[in-house]
Amino acid sequence: MMKITLPEKVKKIIHTLKSHGYEAYAVGGCVRDSILERIPEDWDITTSALPEETKALFDRTFDTGIEHGTITVLIGNEGFEVTTYRIDGKYEDNRHPKQVTFTRCLREDLLRRDFTINAMAYNEEEGIIDIFGGLEDLKKGIIRCVGNATERFGEDALRILRAVRFSAQLGFSIEEETKAGIVELAPTLQQISAERIQVELIKMLTSSNPEKIRLAYELGITRIILPEFDEMMKTEQETPHHMYTVGEHTIKALTYIRANKILRLTMLLHDVGKPIMKTIDADGVAHFKYHDVEGEKIVKKILKRLKFDNDTLKKVTKLVRYHDYRIPARMKSIRHAMNTIGEDLFPFYLEVRMADTMAQSEYQRTEKLANLDGIRDCFEEIQEKGQCVSLKTLAITGNDLIQLGMKPGKEIGEMLNKLLQLVLDNPEYNNEEMLKLYVKENRKI
Repeated sequence: MMKITLPEKVKKIIHTLKSHGYEAYAVGGCVRDSILERIPEDWDITTSALPEETKALFDRTFDTGIEHGTITVLIGNEGFEVTTYRIDGKYEDNRHPKQVTFTRCLREDLLRRDFTINAMAYNEEEGIIDIFGGLEDLKKGIIRCVGNATERFGEDALRILRAVRFSAQLGFSIEEETKAGIVELAPTLQQISAERIQVELIKMLTSSNPEKIRLAYELGITRIILPEFDEMMKTEQETPHHMYTVGEHTIKALTYIRANKILRLTMLLHDVGKPIMKTIDADGVAHFKYHDVEGEKIVKKILKRLKFDNDTLKKVTKLVRYHDYRIPARMKSIRHAMNTIGEDLFPFYLEVRMADTMAQSEYQRTEKLANLDGIRDCFEEIQEKGQCVSLKTLAITGNDLIQLGMKPGKEIGEMLNKLLQLVLDNPEYNNEEMLKLYVKENRKI
């Protein structure tokens, strides 16, 4: 019998339920992850006890989704979801069952779950309960729906995205009937909230297989949730700098950048402006002039549509705007670039440029990488020397200018920016005395 190590608190909940005559098991993702020797994010418990019966056995509980049979049992400062076996009624919005019926039968509860690898239960006495072949699918590395794929996806369209997300997180392939169900029902994703789509997209992008976005394209998913990506996949790049379509270059770039939400989103969208800005010259060479500027506008719309927070929107749009910003590896140029892009975002800019370069053709790659190395060296030296690249570290403030006799208002802002430009060109000028002298010489006070 295969053993899974259950946390003590989970054991306690299961033992309490069983000692009062109920069935109880750890269920779903925690069982799957334990078998795969991954650390489960959370531990869910399923039981034959009705919600009120469960509540009567524990001192501290609260109703999480009691209408669907779920309560949270608190042990210490940890909460564990305990859900009554249930049969889901008719799904009317491609997401939620209109009503649920509680049952005392574990099989009926497991039957309503999405994929075989998520439909296994476990307790220490009985071991793994695997009615639908989840263990075999785990061994083969397969995502397969429990029962009929069209029915499962018809119940909850979010499962379509979850299939690709699990494929990306686990490195599994999707079984053929399950794929066919996705292709048939992908349009129903229109009924899923932007927030839910965003969560699944980020989990997929920040997985160890972000290239699975190609699978989402092939199955017709991106056509619904990110049609701009489909345009990228169809856009050729007839230029010596590239060897792939815009979309394939994008997929390659995703694999060259670390699994960070801002960076992966930036790489997914960095060339989104190319399809609309493409021109071909008389020699048949493609050009994408101002695709970064156009891309910034498109990205803003996409991120707003998918309900991303303002911080993510601000960072990703700025990185898309400057992803192709070419700078000579000189200290003065880098100080100005750090001011333009932002000191905090500049290391991200370097990573984006590197991933972009590595996903291009080998044409001039050596020169491009040498330039990036030079930029990085300058950046590190500027940081080590603590050189000023923004108003934040300018040796003089608006208050100092007021004390010199300037009136509050527009003029102070203009003078501070003049001083900053001076310091970006000549970092040694960033001391209070020299800047005050400059103000006095350049303005009659």
